[in-house]
Amino acid sequence: MSNQFKLEIVNPEKSFLLKDDVTEAVIPAYEGEMGILKDHISLISFLKPGLIKIFSKGVEEKFFVEDGIVEFKDNNLTILTSSISNINDMKKDRIDTILKEAEKNSQDKEISDQQKYLADQKIEVLKSIN
Repeated sequence: MSNQFKLEIVNPEKSFLLKDDVTEAVIPAYEGEMGILKDHISLISFLKPGLIKIFSKGVEEKFFVEDGIVEFKDNNLTILTSSISNINDMKKDRIDTILKEAEKNSQDKEISDQQKYLADQKIEVLKSIN
């Protein structure tokens, strides 16, 4: 019996990633990091800035995501996001640019608590990548 499920990541430009052989996905949900295996209970959740980890054929792929919505139903994982990047394709200067912008936003006295939380999450993740 197979322990694999389908995954699709979609961003506004295109279908970013499509896989039929995923054995595990770890997503940065607001509730905390959430591991998803085949036959996981159905769910819909929002994503916070963080790393999506996809395990397929014994290989781990990591993607930086800033926001999004995730749905798992009938062994199909769908992730909708406005911003996603493969960690291996992110250049250090791009990471630094995003990090500086997040640090600037975090220091802004006019932002809401939610915006500060998201900026701080982004800072933490980007520093771990760097």
